[in-house]
Amino acid sequence: MIRCLLLITVFFSLNLFSQKKDKRPNFLFILVDDQPFDAVGFSNRYPFLKTPNIDKLAKEGVNVENFFVTQSICSPSRASFLTGTYPHIHGVNQNNRYVDPDWENYAPYSVHLQNAGYQTAHVGKIHMAHKKGKNHIRPGFDYWFSFIGQGKYFDPPVNDNGNEYREKGYMTDILTRKTTTWLKELRDPNKPFSLNLWHKAVHQPFSPAPRHEGIFSNEELPTPPYDTHKETFKGKPDWQRKKTFGFDWKKNLPIPKELPEITWPPINKDKYMGLLESIIAVDESLGEVLRVLEEIGELENTVVIYTSDNGYFMGEHTFIDKRLAYENSIRIPMIIRYPKLITKNSVVTEQCLNIDLAPTILDLAGLNKPSYMQGDSMLKLLKGKKDKKWRKSMLFEYYVDTAYPYAGPNQVAVRTKNYKFIDNFLKNDIDELYDLVNDPGEMKNLINDDSFNDIENELRAESERLQKKYKYNPDRDWWLRKQIKK
Repeated sequence: MIRCLLLITVFFSLNLFSQKKDKRPNFLFILVDDQPFDAVGFSNRYPFLKTPNIDKLAKEGVNVENFFVTQSICSPSRASFLTGTYPHIHGVNQNNRYVDPDWENYAPYSVHLQNAGYQTAHVGKIHMAHKKGKNHIRPGFDYWFSFIGQGKYFDPPVNDNGNEYREKGYMTDILTRKTTTWLKELRDPNKPFSLNLWHKAVHQPFSPAPRHEGIFSNEELPTPPYDTHKETFKGKPDWQRKKTFGFDWKKNLPIPKELPEITWPPINKDKYMGLLESIIAVDESLGEVLRVLEEIGELENTVVIYTSDNGYFMGEHTFIDKRLAYENSIRIPMIIRYPKLITKNSVVTEQCLNIDLAPTILDLAGLNKPSYMQGDSMLKLLKGKKDKKWRKSMLFEYYVDTAYPYAGPNQVAVRTKNYKFIDNFLKNDIDELYDLVNDPGEMKNLINDDSFNDIENELRAESERLQKKYKYNPDRDWWLRKQIKK
């Protein structure tokens, strides 16, 4: 009898322990490709752009207003989200079909969650080394549905847990369906989960779902804030005037000291409208996945994260694409919903980075941050508290990609609340300094203004400090060469 009671007690103790473990938060990480930070309905940047589900997520969660990437292109940013490290650390500093991060020394947060009993799944774009079959599955995922490189919007080739075939339909809808199927049918309901939904959209060629194609064709494209479309590059580096999209100084033409203002709307207005139209299916996807989470009883216990892999120029400074150190390139949307911890309709104003997300997820899961992760947990900020130790400056880096003629040189940038300093590493050209308070559009380069010499010197010193702190490596190809030697 005593033995029987003892067994019953042990059983109930284990059951209670299991139930306690099951209360650890789930994670849904939605990553959009190339979504500008202000291309959301609630920003009112585009009055005709309605994103009810993104807007609702922000109302029910927190908007991290000043969220930035450490390098503004796809592969490096995605690897930084996963590993919590800078591109010069994890090794992916280009969109290179041959290179994956150093997973062995800088494991993605999914590995740590998996080891702690989480069930993990990745649905969508990974955009790193082009691997096939089982080799396409990255570390730390129990379920894998992805594709090589950029993938295709319509009837795309896919990799489903190592099996390759062509899936019929529109990519955003396919990824949504695979996500909801995993939630309802494939996951283990007795385990907490971490699920990535990483969209191909809204990357160019901008291809909205057929049901949304042309819905904004009769709308006017608003001029960018702070008149950044009137950029002439007067007082700015020569390389910007030389490489500005839409101009061609390839031959022996002298580089003018300033360029004429472009007319508005730009000639590529329709492309921009295609990007905005592509967001609508992403917003619908968010609504459907949240509906399924509620249906299966997991919505309130799931940390929902919505962001982009980098920013995107929508005509600001006459540029298209991203890569550069301007705000429109490095700043991204970041919305997090978790009602058990986060106050509804709240805002975080501190400077946060993509390398902060992995430590934050691990912190929320009750796990310690690995020593190699360079980011910091945002948990205290998400709770609405001030963190006196939080960074007052951030470091951005870029490694020139010769495949893109309008991209800039190697550079690092330091951003504080009030200023931004950009070191272009060019002997025969100038650097950049902007007053973000009085010139939020970054139109006036103050680098040659003697009244800002002290500010420049302070930021140069801060750049050196941050480079040392984060072990900055200016050699862009070190990791690629290491892989080739293998």
